Amino acid sequence: MHRTYKHLDTITGLFVAVLLISNVASSKIVQLSLFTFDGGTILFPLSYIFGDVLTEVYGYRRSRKVIWIGFGSALLMSIIFMVVGAMPPAQGWINQDAYDKILGLTPRIVAASLIAFFSGEFSNSYTLAKLKIWTKGRHLWMRTIGSTVVGEFVDTALFVMIAFWGMLPTATLTAVIISNYVFKTGVEAILTPVTYRVVAWLKKEEAEDYYDHGTDFNPFSRS
Repeated sequence: MHRTYKHLDTITGLFVAVLLISNVASSKIVQLSLFTFDGGTILFPLSYIFGDVLTEVYGYRRSRKVIWIGFGSALLMSIIFMVVGAMPPAQGWINQDAYDKILGLTPRIVAASLIAFFSGEFSNSYTLAKLKIWTKGRHLWMRTIGSTVVGEFVDTALFVMIAFWGMLPTATLTAVIISNYVFKTGVEAILTPVTYRVVAWLKKEEAEDYYDHGTDFNPFSRS
């Protein structure tokens, strides 16, 4: 039976917004104390928190649909940026070089971002759904942090290796991977109390606490 939820559309919109903003901000590599990471890392961990909330409350199947919406939105954004960048600038417009440096995505960066997002988000959602069954709904902190440990590692390692292998020294690649991974999982852990409150509120509001018994975990399934 099809159910209508009060807040699923809002969470989907916020998830996609966080994803797209993070992708644009990733064009700058920043240094913050001991951490070296792309600018999108400041916001991107929230996408995994949204992913945790979606799977915990609504289940893997609905989370899968949201992930695909995010994937399609990121793909469309990347294509538009590249098409606009390739179009001839208007006479008198002198910012083509700035546009190319910030928004002029290369196919390699686009591929890295999409592959990493797809693999990381589905790893995160799958892990949380399975942990929820194995723990019988107990220890939410273990599920959210455990799924993030898996998903963020897959995401970070794939993106950095695909995007920057052969372009950055090995030491820099390693530093970026470690910094991104530690920062992202750290944010998830710190925000665990917030996740608890949001999950509890949504379960009450939606009268839903989904368990993925018998779920088809194939990312490409429509069932």
